[in-house]
Amino acid sequence: MINDDQIKAKVSPFAIRPGEIKTFDGKDGYVSMNQIVHKINIGHINELHFAILDLVNEFEFITSRQLYQLLTCKGFDPKSQDKLNNKLDQLVKSKILTRYYFNSDEGKGIYRIYCLEKMGKYLLNSKEVECHWQPSDNTKPVAMIKKRLAGNQVIIAFLRKVKAFNGYVVKPTLKGKMSGKIFKATGGSIKLTKNQKSIDFLFEVIRREDNWQKKLVDKMTLYKDFYENYVPGDSNFQSIPQLILVCEDDTHMAETFKEIITNQVEISKIRLYYTTDLRQNSDSLENILMGFKLNPETNKYMIENIDLKLLGTE
Repeated sequence: MINDDQIKAKVSPFAIRPGEIKTFDGKDGYVSMNQIVHKINIGHINELHFAILDLVNEFEFITSRQLYQLLTCKGFDPKSQDKLNNKLDQLVKSKILTRYYFNSDEGKGIYRIYCLEKMGKYLLNSKEVECHWQPSDNTKPVAMIKKRLAGNQVIIAFLRKVKAFNGYVVKPTLKGKMSGKIFKATGGSIKLTKNQKSIDFLFEVIRREDNWQKKLVDKMTLYKDFYENYVPGDSNFQSIPQLILVCEDDTHMAETFKEIITNQVEISKIRLYYTTDLRQNSDSLENILMGFKLNPETNKYMIENIDLKLLGTE
């Protein structure tokens, strides 16, 4: 598997593409639980398979590359990407996992997305692992899945490259104080700790889906309610978390900022940070965050790099 910094892609694999649809690439037919139990008993399904299952349950949608990186971080040795793919094939054939790919006007996607199947939930329940999966989860639209995949990539990048990393939550839940509405940060959250001081980052993934501008304004309205009425302890955050918007590319960052300003959904209590999918591929994450500020001389907004030493490898 090539390193992140060797990836030469100019467009994020998790960006929205014209005419994109999700295509089934799993297994049809019936597999009995007795067949699966037999495979476990003879060692064809082992501890590594169960570790894969736990991660798919935790992240809901995930690529094989993301699984490889997470397994390695958690102390497992998949040997190689090819060997991991073979194990994923075994799980798909046993209908423990299922698989999809994206098809668009530009052609067939280069990666597969894995998610739970019915047998996977049964196995997790037998281990008393909390699993809320239901068959309708696999019908989620392309944009929602790509937000999850982009969020996964951010969490993994911080896990692998930031020494101060101290944990993550895949689907953090927040509540608007005035509206009473409960919502989730689509990209997850992470906690960084250094010298006994901690900070939480919340990631909201923005995609150029249909009607994305209105969806952005609606979501920022929820965040505005949460942040401007925040008190310590709200939504399990002991101090006010930093919100970071994860965009498809640099142009999309500017488009997103313009929508927020035009629709007056800025948040007074914090400064919004921005990043893009491909910035997570850098060796160091110290310079991946961007911000916008008003230039008093031109009275126009300009973009600037946010240099955070806390995001370093030392």
